[in-house]
Amino acid sequence: MKKLLLASLMLIATSLFAQQDPLFSQYMFNKLAVNPGYAGSRESLTADVLNRWQWVGIDGAPNTLSASIHTALRNPHIGLGLNVYNDKLGPSLFQGALATFAYRIIFPTSTLSFGLQAGVKYMDIDWSSIDVIDMDDVALMGNTLNKAVPDANFGVYYYTDKYYAGVSTKQLLQNEIAVVNIDNKTQFTHLLRHFYGMAGAAFPIADGLVFRPSCLAKFVKNAPPQLDLNASFLIANTVWVGASYRTENAMSIMTELKISKNIRIGYSYDIWFNQLSSVNKGSHEIRLGIDFESFSSRMLSPRYF
Repeated sequence: MKKLLLASLMLIATSLFAQQDPLFSQYMFNKLAVNPGYAGSRESLTADVLNRWQWVGIDGAPNTLSASIHTALRNPHIGLGLNVYNDKLGPSLFQGALATFAYRIIFPTSTLSFGLQAGVKYMDIDWSSIDVIDMDDVALMGNTLNKAVPDANFGVYYYTDKYYAGVSTKQLLQNEIAVVNIDNKTQFTHLLRHFYGMAGAAFPIADGLVFRPSCLAKFVKNAPPQLDLNASFLIANTVWVGASYRTENAMSIMTELKISKNIRIGYSYDIWFNQLSSVNKGSHEIRLGIDFESFSSRMLSPRYF
């Protein structure tokens, strides 16, 4: 019954709100998943892996794994990267793999980067995983036909060692995906174009203490605009501690620990203030980031973004 209810909620949410991209609270540490212009900006070979468990305690709740790797080349004007993800919600599975190319214009104290991602997205529905009450319900006898489509994203990212700003758009091709045949009738879902704006800054306020505010705005057709506001502090160049507020009535508390010069681990916990708060135990994210100093002469220390 819970899985059937969740499947119904998923389909309603897709139709009415159309938010198709995975949601991450630690967006400030996972920018390649939002803006391809970020590729190469850490001036090293950087790998990030993030796993999100949303709405813990609800059967079939979203679980998202995102992994990315990107680097600047010996030609400092070029950045390359790869982003892959696996997003599961109830009986639905969404996967994608997108390669990234960024062209970087380097100024004396800043960099302006234009990034393009291109790859494939895949969607499938496991009808057998739904607990069926009415075995004759034709809505649960579908057959997913078109599962994989090409897609592309574009982003512009500008940054210095003290602040950054970027805009991006995803799912540029707006292809049809998840074409389903139900009772000899064909139904399908479009990938809708998403728009993002991000900004952040770092302000040293005392010895060993840096204040870093940031924000991420999201917009997609048929969904209310969403804004994430974050405030965090870097302590002794070792630990980030902060909190975020999301305009869909949720907040996050998060931390990142620098366990060595090149290895970082992060954790966030989301608290919801809507109808879901009484039936779930929040959302968790765990993240691992590693820098490989392939071009160490260009790496900045400390790194705020």
